Amino acid sequence: MFHTIHYITDSGKYKEADLSVRTYGASSDIPMKGIFQYSTTVNFTEEKMPGAGDTVIVGMSGGVDSTLTALLLKEKGCRVIGVTMSLWKGDLPDLPDGQKLHSSCYGPDETEDIAECQSFCSAQDIEYHVIDVKDQYQKQVLDYFKSEYRAGRTPNPCIRCNSFVKFGALLEGVLKQGIAYDYFCTGHYAKIVRPAEGLWHTAARPAMIAGALDRSKDQTYFLYRIPSGTLEKVRFPLAGIEKKDVFRMAHEARLKAAERPESQDFIPPEYFDALFSDKESVPGDIIDLDGHVLGRHRGIEHYTVGQRRGLGVAANRPLYVHSIDAQNNLVVLSDNDELNSPSLIADDFVWPGNIVPDEPFDALVKIRLASRPVKARVEPYVPGENESFNGQPYKITFEESQRAVAPGQSAVLYRDGVIAGGGIISSVSA
Repeated sequence: MFHTIHYITDSGKYKEADLSVRTYGASSDIPMKGIFQYSTTVNFTEEKMPGAGDTVIVGMSGGVDSTLTALLLKEKGCRVIGVTMSLWKGDLPDLPDGQKLHSSCYGPDETEDIAECQSFCSAQDIEYHVIDVKDQYQKQVLDYFKSEYRAGRTPNPCIRCNSFVKFGALLEGVLKQGIAYDYFCTGHYAKIVRPAEGLWHTAARPAMIAGALDRSKDQTYFLYRIPSGTLEKVRFPLAGIEKKDVFRMAHEARLKAAERPESQDFIPPEYFDALFSDKESVPGDIIDLDGHVLGRHRGIEHYTVGQRRGLGVAANRPLYVHSIDAQNNLVVLSDNDELNSPSLIADDFVWPGNIVPDEPFDALVKIRLASRPVKARVEPYVPGENESFNGQPYKITFEESQRAVAPGQSAVLYRDGVIAGGGIISSVSA
């Protein structure tokens, strides 16, 4: 069974105060709820939300978050234009009769999503368009997803989709249709801010991503690779509303979207095997850290670091996937304690405004969506003789060792609740 990559497509009354410009940071009185706080001397100003008369594109999925976002903006006096990405190519087989699909981003239920969006927009007199991004999604998300697993890495298709498709190809498609807009809004739980002073001893003050009021629904991890230039026109109107109030407001407005199940997976788990059926899996050995053969695997693309279930190995204690050796087609197992790593090396970094830090620094780091941000030191890494990286690599040393650090996932850096940068995990240290 494949590891499931989660994508939550999901801030009480919609008050004007929620859309005002606010300043916060290390010396601010505004609570940051702690979990992303790492004190610096930088203050940030929250960018203003769309106002009456602004033309606003709203990315709609048919879910409660994007639907309420569109409604709130319309009630505010904006000219709202709804857009939905068309992704589904119909290239995966039908499921057996009676088997129900999990709600997902990529699947045949796209037609239902579009119908829901069309119905809502028609009832609200909102202009609506479907933008075909199938080819870009295939290349940037589906093909990437498969190639990463086959290389022994754990992909994050939601991060990839946001940077290349939802905030990339979708907006390009909007412009190709001749639609001009002032803002692009989605139902993500995040906010756009700007530093009061230039970053890293420069004059650059780019648009940056910060956490929303409802930290339990934080989606900043998925958004970190969106370029600052794109963020200039991006706003997240649910930034100051908690999820429970989103549902309350949607029910009060009698929105059908309030009754729909939340999308959790980027593709239905029922389709995982079919997605990988374009190439035959190559079985190989499952070994322990000492090289002893414990069993056989059915193809490294079926495994991910930290996995315990579905290993097909009999043992007198729980064993977990410690690492995957793609070059030698090996899956390596270990005890749980052996999964802890004091540091990692990451590459392919993105920085707000492309301003690269000019010195080592401390930050809070998330190594997966569900992980707790932890204190760490971030510093440039000097590659060894046989090491190759995508751009300048960085070493991230944790204050506390982290469990199941997975190459292919993202290490996202936060300072004062604001994303300071991030990269793709390349390797871990024992």
